[in-house]
Amino acid sequence: MGFSIREATIDDAVLIADISRQTFYDSFAADNTKENMDKFLREQFTRGKLMLEVGTRDTTFLLAYHNSEIAGYLKLRDGRKPAALSGMNVLEIARLYALSTMIGKGVGRLLMQKSIGTAQERNKEAVWLGVWEKNHRAIDFYTRWGFEKFGEQDFLLGDDVQNDWLMMRRV
Repeated sequence: MGFSIREATIDDAVLIADISRQTFYDSFAADNTKENMDKFLREQFTRGKLMLEVGTRDTTFLLAYHNSEIAGYLKLRDGRKPAALSGMNVLEIARLYALSTMIGKGVGRLLMQKSIGTAQERNKEAVWLGVWEKNHRAIDFYTRWGFEKFGEQDFLLGDDVQNDWLMMRRV
């Protein structure tokens, strides 16, 4: 029972779009209204928009597999950063998700190791991410990996303006 990771190609765009929507819904539907979730998925997080992200400049997608079954994915983004990090050479962990059936089996650890390793390979000073302030499981996970809160930003989910924590870890 082994995990593997591979870099996604443009041929994986449909898979990435589908697992992006599935993992987002699985992660947040219970804590948000159906109307806001539906609006977000229909307007901001569409299959078409997600497919267009694959293969774009400064964006890397990695797919994690458990044996031959998709287990999770990682989206790394280079070049975009909050003002508080303006003087630093950083890599953003834009998305790190495990499928609900894979949570607790080590896929998150594997994807985080890959994030930090990629940042080191690219000579980055740090990795950073945004996480919903109410996503305590994710915040606990990131804190265990040495991430610390350095700011906040708004995140629009449907009609609900939510607060994301910005967290960073030096590599």
